[in-house]
Amino acid sequence: MTFIESLAAAWQNNDSLLCVGLDPDPARFPPHLAGRADAIFEFCRSIVDATADLVCCFKPQIAYFAAHRAEDALEALIAHIHDRHPGIPVILDAKRGDIGSTAEQYALEAFERFRADAVTVNPYMGRDSVEPYLAYPEKGVILLCRTSNPGGSDLQFLDVGGGEKLFERVARLVADEWNRTGQCALVVGATYPAEIARVRELTGIMPLLVPGIGAQGGDIEATVKAGRTLGGTGLMLNSSRAILYAGAGEDFASAARKAAEETRATINRYRAPAWPARRES
Repeated sequence: MTFIESLAAAWQNNDSLLCVGLDPDPARFPPHLAGRADAIFEFCRSIVDATADLVCCFKPQIAYFAAHRAEDALEALIAHIHDRHPGIPVILDAKRGDIGSTAEQYALEAFERFRADAVTVNPYMGRDSVEPYLAYPEKGVILLCRTSNPGGSDLQFLDVGGGEKLFERVARLVADEWNRTGQCALVVGATYPAEIARVRELTGIMPLLVPGIGAQGGDIEATVKAGRTLGGTGLMLNSSRAILYAGAGEDFASAARKAAEETRATINRYRAPAWPARRES
């Protein structure tokens, strides 16, 4: 299946809009993993195995692996997810952004080396910087639109003409021109529910990857109501630290599962759309 098809199936099969971000920080690992050469893989594998039936996708952040020379652990982790939990898509959170042959290499890295199902991409350099990723039609290309950090407003909220904000221009470009193969999605932060609603209005049923509902404090109710589609899907609500580090002992994986169960339950409380629902097109 394509990334979009796998995501839709996971929304239904796991009754979940929850994305668990895999951002391993060895300084926060339980003591029994300290000093182990395979600590990063084992920590993430345990989280994955404990939560795979509760999520719609996993999102490893490449910097947390590369900073510790653990790219091999990232390859092994994605392979493990595909082998042990088939049907759960993996988003490589890399936020790549370059042009020409360099972008082609980044696409090779994401889709052929790491075998990710989707990758996050910075659209700042325009359509030609995104084309190498779109050359893999079965893969997902998730473009930054309205990010959750406060500094995102420095550029993303600029008026680019006629009252249109830059993030709105990105959403419209992706939905109307760049998504001809139907493989695109957008990143919109949970800290800005009004902008989530605007992006949903501009993009119809395009999936939205929404960071910020966990440790960053995004309001789950406001986020879900702003971004859900008519069918109560359309969202990948990412939580990383609040789930990964819910426990600090040898039972860290079971603590992570409990946190994921609670987060999924809270999300599902608000999934049913009010009537009349927003038209999807």
